[in-house]
Amino acid sequence: MRNPSVALTGQSVIATVPGRQQGFSLLELLVALIVVVLVTTMVNLTVSSGGQDVRLEAQVRNLADVASYALDEAQMTGVDYGLLLQEHLETGEITYSYSWLERHVDGWGDPVSGKDLFAQEDLPPGIALELEVEDAPVAELSLDDNEEEKINPQVVFYASGETTVGAINVRQLDNDELLWRIEWDLLGRFDVLRRGEVEEEY
Repeated sequence: MRNPSVALTGQSVIATVPGRQQGFSLLELLVALIVVVLVTTMVNLTVSSGGQDVRLEAQVRNLADVASYALDEAQMTGVDYGLLLQEHLETGEITYSYSWLERHVDGWGDPVSGKDLFAQEDLPPGIALELEVEDAPVAELSLDDNEEEKINPQVVFYASGETTVGAINVRQLDNDELLWRIEWDLLGRFDVLRRGEVEEEY
């Protein structure tokens, strides 16, 4: 009779021992999730800020372009146009806008033609408008609930080809930082200045 212990001599015995499965721990998953959330938030903030900057620049340049057009239109039609800057108080927050008016027989009103071009523009929250006119260094902007003042523009583009001399400062509301400045002379020659400075030409 063969000895069982001898029969196993020289053979490889492989023992299968249950081991630790490879994978991520709960802590590692949480850390990865936090990193993804932080990166996504930073990207969204950057895109949002950049988008607002682009929109604001477009609105500032639109203001200057339409003002120049309004002066040309006033000369061709013999009708005065006006620019109205307003403050709006909504849910305790002040926002700003600009709109256009046309002088009618019975006073100022909405432009008859070019309504899309002369549409009201609302500035993003946190952006303020400051008007400087020739007779007053800083003109006060009234809230839009005063109908009597609302109907009178602060800047007039006359049919004679002249306009009220002045400037508009576009500022960051929280820190009063000057972002843009629009200047114009008696003949309606407009300059759009980033941070109030003339950009150097190379």
